[in-house]
Amino acid sequence: QVQLVESGGGLVQPGGSLRLSCAASGRIRSINAMGWYRQAPGKQRELVATITGGDITNYADSVKGRFTISRDAAKNTVYLQMNNLKPEDTAVYYCNAGVRTVFYTNLEVWGQGILVTVSS
Repeated sequence: QVQLVESGGGLVQPGGSLRLSCAASGRIRSINAMGWYRQAPGKQRELVATITGGDITNYADSVKGRFTISRDAAKNTVYLQMNNLKPEDTAVYYCNAGVRTVFYTNLEVWGQGILVTVSS
């Protein structure tokens, strides 16, 4: 009923930047919070950043001052601008959204994940 599609990942050198995008589509009435999570090899999935419908943001301590989350409500899209990337930022990044469908059901939806590799 609802899909999230991520884009913008890839290989970048330490100190570089990338911008991830995540577009939601389907039978959407409204979207509450959206966010980004990541999972590095051998580690558990962890929160990176979230943004509420009122544009209140929350960041993991490890990315504060380097990453910025934003959203375009009209496009049902969330972005993650990642600057000053470090090798420890290497992970699969997942988009997440809390969606109210046209059927008045609430869904938590995940994207398929996109790989970000920070390496020289």
